[in-house]
Amino acid sequence: MGHHHNHNHGGAKKNLKLAFFINLGFTILEIIGGFLTNSIAIISDALHDLGDSLSLGLAWFIETKAQKKGATDDFSFGYARFRLLGALINSVVLIAGSIYIIYEAISRLQNPEAVDSKYMIGFAILGVLANGYAAWRVSGGKTLNEKVVSWHLLEDVLGWVAVLIVAIILQFKDWYILDPILSLGITLYILWGVGGRLKDTLYLMLQGVPEGVDLQEVREKLQQVANVSSVHHTHVWSLDGEHHVLTAHLVLEKISEYDQIDEIRQKAIGAVEEWDFSHHTLQLELDKEECSLFKKE
Repeated sequence: MGHHHNHNHGGAKKNLKLAFFINLGFTILEIIGGFLTNSIAIISDALHDLGDSLSLGLAWFIETKAQKKGATDDFSFGYARFRLLGALINSVVLIAGSIYIIYEAISRLQNPEAVDSKYMIGFAILGVLANGYAAWRVSGGKTLNEKVVSWHLLEDVLGWVAVLIVAIILQFKDWYILDPILSLGITLYILWGVGGRLKDTLYLMLQGVPEGVDLQEVREKLQQVANVSSVHHTHVWSLDGEHHVLTAHLVLEKISEYDQIDEIRQKAIGAVEEWDFSHHTLQLELDKEECSLFKKE
């Protein structure tokens, strides 16, 4: 079996931890601020930040676990699959919150309510600064977690810029309908992103073949290895969307020496190296043997 390990560093964990506490603290502050200013747009952005806080917390948890334990007797593949569980929980929370925000925003569209634009400007500036600093801290990260989180935080900065623009306009014009319009825009954007992520998460949890891997091509590559007469029971699935697993049964022919078997196994692993599988399990069968699974496939 081939193995590839990520080398996580303390800096990644430290940056994710800091970004998590900044984001969570500000999320709580802006929920309070949203109700104080009567701005449904700020509450919408608070929902977005809450989702990012959950993602940051999960990323920090995984980095910590990966550094301390890696694979264990309970979780033999390590903690990578926790990303899918976290993404699922995150998606459900965001969808439930978005439904509430849309309901409130539609009510405000029908009956616009005054908002305190002065405090709204203050919260928007804090939002740009807090999320901008957190994005800067993880922007130079090398791990996948840090890169994904950095993009989420940059999206938050743009969201707060939009809130700031609306708040400035409300300082001069009583166009209070802009607040629920902005809220709907932010919420629909969240739902668009969550919908795609939820679809991908469920697909991977159901062990669908990951994107970028052609199962038929994998079979053909294995079939082309010398002394392999047939390939069956080939499966590819993903731990977390990044680390993939391959299992296959190879039926061998014209084997005269035992050493040939290990040589074929090494060639088979080399034949599929372009997909960079994290784990391989290749069962080699001699042509005179019969595999009970062969008939079931």
